[in-house]
Amino acid sequence: MWMYLGLLAALFLGLHNLCKKHAVQGNEAFPVLLGTLTTSLLCFIPFYLGSKFFPEFTKGIDLYISEIPWQTHGFILIKSCIMAGSWLLAYQALKHLPITIVTPIRSAGPFFTFIGAIFIYQEHPTLWQWIGFFLIIFSVFLYSRLGKKEGLHFKKNKWIFAIIGATFLGASSGLYDKFLIQKLALTPQTLLFWFCWYTLLIILIILSITWFPYKEKRQAFKWRWTMPAVGILLQLADYFYFKALQDPEALIMLLSAIKRSQILIAVLVGGIIFKEKNKRKKLVPLIGIIVGVALIMYFK
Repeated sequence: MWMYLGLLAALFLGLHNLCKKHAVQGNEAFPVLLGTLTTSLLCFIPFYLGSKFFPEFTKGIDLYISEIPWQTHGFILIKSCIMAGSWLLAYQALKHLPITIVTPIRSAGPFFTFIGAIFIYQEHPTLWQWIGFFLIIFSVFLYSRLGKKEGLHFKKNKWIFAIIGATFLGASSGLYDKFLIQKLALTPQTLLFWFCWYTLLIILIILSITWFPYKEKRQAFKWRWTMPAVGILLQLADYFYFKALQDPEALIMLLSAIKRSQILIAVLVGGIIFKEKNKRKKLVPLIGIIVGVALIMYFK
């Protein structure tokens, strides 16, 4: 069941990436991120209030936000710092790189997760799952060769380093998620609510220095409907991802790889909407990713 929840997370992540690409065009990344985080937090406010005043109802719909000790708040704050750094790098890179290049590089996250899963959590996939995992990783790296045909030199373009850094931080957060969900027994909605709250505070501090004091920057900002859509889609993706992690049998390295099937939406739909190059050639590694996901899910 956790694998199918991972696929649901991938679906919403793919839609989230498309909306994010539209939202950042012509805008600075930080205020866009502020809008999406505000929307994300607003999604959980009704459930937080419901948990205070109508606990039985929110428990009945499995959206009860429980009270947590201060030490746990500290652990969630660490996750917020990690993801704030990842998002800031990713949003900046997304403004300067094609989505059909950004998404595949982000898809290399399972490689970093793989190392942590083996050495930290001692996960042991089956032979077919190993083959599927490495097929996904190999397919992802094929995209780097296609990037050069779009005028991108991976050793010279600073935005490539930004998206790689964002990918590493994101993978670290993924490993940390298993600790938060399984070791601290946090529910998805509790973790998401406080995570959005702390991350929003971090972004507000950054913007108070880099954006709010400058009138010309504020006036250049363009509101787009995709900004709240990014926040909603991200929370849906994270909710199903955390639900999958609640399963004691869930393997974080395989779940991370399954989430990379979001690339299907980025390449097929995103390539058409944003009219990016080499869409047909990008289908080759795309098929490799699909086959890899199938091996992980159906061959044990």
